[in-house]
Amino acid sequence: MKSLFKSEKGKKEIFKLYDRKLKSLNIDFEFQTIKTSFGNTNIIVTGNPLNPPIIIVHGSNGCAPVALETYPNLHQKFRVYAVDVIAQPNKSAETRPSMKDESYGQWMNEIITELDITNVTMAGFSFGGLVILKTLEHDESKIKEVFLSAPAYIVNGNPLKALFKVFIPMKRFMKSNKMAHLEKFLSNLFTDRDKFALAFLQKVIPEFEMDFTPVPIIDSKKAKNITTPITIFAAKEDILFPGKKMLIRASKIFPSLKNSKLFEDSKHVQNKKQNRIIEEVIMH
Repeated sequence: MKSLFKSEKGKKEIFKLYDRKLKSLNIDFEFQTIKTSFGNTNIIVTGNPLNPPIIIVHGSNGCAPVALETYPNLHQKFRVYAVDVIAQPNKSAETRPSMKDESYGQWMNEIITELDITNVTMAGFSFGGLVILKTLEHDESKIKEVFLSAPAYIVNGNPLKALFKVFIPMKRFMKSNKMAHLEKFLSNLFTDRDKFALAFLQKVIPEFEMDFTPVPIIDSKKAKNITTPITIFAAKEDILFPGKKMLIRASKIFPSLKNSKLFEDSKHVQNKKQNRIIEEVIMH
């Protein structure tokens, strides 16, 4: 199978940033490798083994250390499993499942089975939200509750807006390698400037085969079958998955929607203060 990393040098540089971010978190952790039918999955495990389990799932073009940094206090209350999503610029297998079927859900349920955990809480951001919803579609029997932040898979934004504010600046950066284009692209997605995201994506965009497949949205019949309690944090200024539109649809299609919150002044990626609010809700 052809690697998703375009060069060995690029892969090493991306892994170096991954390791640096993980080290900066200053936490006790262990790596665990889980075998799945989609290939090996790398997981960073932290927190007391006697605590209840939580799986946290990062967004697209991301990695587990970023998810751990987003919610840094979860390990005080949970046994935290931060998963490197497959086919992303991280340390898991490079097999890319389809977003159109339940492959991502099957993959995650295989992980849960291999970890031998039940009554699992799940929290995910953006593409991580799609992974979690696919998990519930596939088999929700071991899931206790889920928390989704600016999740993919419920609604999509205006494609023209996304084209001009996200994809064109990204393509311009790919061609020119000029930081101004990368800064522009990130400023339309991030509520606050993020230095690590800038450094990481500066390497990922030219060195990794990103998935530009259009993100599907969940079928309302499948959504109605989900019984697991769902909490959604949506962002009003989110170009990709607009918050107001998301909460309107979510309230109609999810009978198990327990709670929802709209961050008025948030773009797609929440800032530290907003992430603290999300973390507090998860921990209580």
